Amino acid sequence: MRRSVAVAALLLISVTYPGKSADLVESSRANEAFSATRDVPPITGRASVISGDTLWFPQLGVRVRLDSIDACPLPQWAFDPTASGRMPLPAPIPCGALAKAWLKRMVGNSVVICAPSRYRAAGEQTARCEARGRDLALEMLRVGWARTLVPTDPEYSAAQRYARSARYGLWGTYVLDMVEWRRNAIDQTTRRRPIADWNILAERKRELTPPFADWRNRQRRTDR
Repeated sequence: MRRSVAVAALLLISVTYPGKSADLVESSRANEAFSATRDVPPITGRASVISGDTLWFPQLGVRVRLDSIDACPLPQWAFDPTASGRMPLPAPIPCGALAKAWLKRMVGNSVVICAPSRYRAAGEQTARCEARGRDLALEMLRVGWARTLVPTDPEYSAAQRYARSARYGLWGTYVLDMVEWRRNAIDQTTRRRPIADWNILAERKRELTPPFADWRNRQRRTDR
C-alpha cells in the first residue's frame, strides 16, 4: 500500500511540475562539478586578488583558484599585434597585471562565495566563485582576460568564443600560451621585463593568439 502511494506521488509530481531539459542539464552539470566536494562547506568572506584567476581569503588563510579558467600570470607580458614591423619590439601589454586589475574591479569590497570543486596543493582549493551574484570566472572569460581549461562548462566555452571573435582582452594581443610561459620563464617575479617574454616568443612552440602575419592578413568585413 505504501509503495503504491509513493509511486502515485511521484507520478503526480512529474505531471504537475514537468522538468525542462535546460534544468536537467544544469542539475547534471552542478552534480558533476561538485560531486568530489559535496560535503565541503562554501568559502565565504572578503577576498584579496592575487592574480587574474586566484583569490586569497585572509581571515580563513585560504587560497582559491577559479575553476576551469587560466589567466596570464602577474609578471607575464603580451604584445600589440598591430605594431609596425620596423619596430625592434612591439608595444608591450601587461596582460597579467590587466587580468588582475579586472578581477579586482569585479570583486571590489563585496563578499565572495566560493563552492569548492577540488583540492590542489596544500592551502589552495579550486572553486566556482561569485561576487554580487556574478560568476567571476565567467565574467573574466567574457571580457577576454582569461581562457578556458578543458574539460569546461559549455557556457564558459561560449563566452570565450565571443570574446575571441571580438578580440577582447588577451585575444587582442600576441601572447604566449600560459602553460608554456610558466615552464620556460626563469624569472617569474614582478621585475620581469617585456624583452624576456619577447625572447621566449621567438622560440615558442605554441602561442595563444595568432601570429602577426596572420593577424595583418585576416579577412576584413565588407558588409558594413
